[in-house]
Amino acid sequence: MMKKISGGTAHELPADLREALTADSKALAKWESLTPLSRNEWICWTVSVKTPEKREEHVGRVVSELKEGMRRPCCWYGCIHRKDKPLSPSQKFILSKKAKG
Repeated sequence: MMKKISGGTAHELPADLREALTADSKALAKWESLTPLSRNEWICWTVSVKTPEKREEHVGRVVSELKEGMRRPCCWYGCIHRKDKPLSPSQKFILSKKAKG
């Protein structure tokens, strides 16, 4: 039987991140201590990359950075998939730069 692991507010926990957290009890304990919004940002940060290699890197970083005490991804502008609030000015700025780039 698979243990229930908490997800985010706009994102469900993907299988690769679930597997990585399940394999490390320390990281899993830190994960469960996060708010749903914090977990959501980690998930969004992990799934928003463009290549499988970068995704694998992000999954590994979630585990290591949680164990280092980080509660949110560094330099992450926030999940753009949330429907319960408008995009912030900084999110709009980043998205406009990406659209031009």
